[in-house]
Amino acid sequence: MEKILNCTVTSEFEGWRIDRYLAENFEFSRSYVQKLIKDNKVQMNGNFETKSKVPVHVGDVINIFLPPPQELSIKPENLNLDILYEDDSLLVVNKPKNMVVHPAAGHTEHTLVNGLLYHCQGHLSGINGVMRPGIVHRIDKDTTGALIVCKTDQAHRFIAEQLSVHSITRKYNAIVYNNFPKDAGTISAPIGRHPVYRKKMAVVSAGTGKSAITHYQILDRLNHRFNHIECQLETGRTHQIRVHMSHIHHPVFGDAVYGPQLPKQYSFYSQGQALHARIIGFIHPITNQYIEIEAPLPPYFVELLKTFQNS
Repeated sequence: MEKILNCTVTSEFEGWRIDRYLAENFEFSRSYVQKLIKDNKVQMNGNFETKSKVPVHVGDVINIFLPPPQELSIKPENLNLDILYEDDSLLVVNKPKNMVVHPAAGHTEHTLVNGLLYHCQGHLSGINGVMRPGIVHRIDKDTTGALIVCKTDQAHRFIAEQLSVHSITRKYNAIVYNNFPKDAGTISAPIGRHPVYRKKMAVVSAGTGKSAITHYQILDRLNHRFNHIECQLETGRTHQIRVHMSHIHHPVFGDAVYGPQLPKQYSFYSQGQALHARIIGFIHPITNQYIEIEAPLPPYFVELLKTFQNS
């Protein structure tokens, strides 16, 4: 069954191409929006739109008729998940490097969901559909650390509400480039799709992205080039820490998307961004008590710290 999304164009998007506007507002890829338009799935002011380049204007009402997602066969796999906490309502997993959180077309094996289906024997919330059972939030493939997974729909709704009002504690450790003039600071800069490279995010002008706030503090000034920092998220935008730190000229070490090419002496490292979700804290959906779970720094991160401390 088709799902219908709708929106009304506001002043900050006046004159934008319809494909760019929809990609920005619904976080679709531009190519996916263009396919929807080609397939007569996008309606503007009651008429199906046939051109991706047509501009939108203030007050235009747009409906998107999303086709039902293609259901893939997701097989349980014993992936020896590192479980930091578990009860009848939820669990907290310590996600390793190079693990995708949920399956997608062309990638249906060795994801966190495959491991969860095996570990939980199918007892996972169904709110996000068959492709994302139990998944209430995500971290990137090459980011390690603590991730909440919900077993029941009640727990899912309860945790999702905390995420929506930014009341969940999320602290990350990162190794970043360049020395800081101060020991702590706050980055408040909206994040949206990159205007040119649609698979990337970027700091954008006010009104064209979503509010994003990151607090950081220096844990260790490793040497003249790198620092070990803690980042606490006040919001949770896609790639938020990576984008914000790059924006203030302190990109995360190993980040091939938002950072520089690795210095030659560190070319041995190929494990992606040095970013670890160390602490997650939330109100439990059953006990209504605040709990906080810590994921220890993984070996790759500890070895990097030693390398930089000795260089």
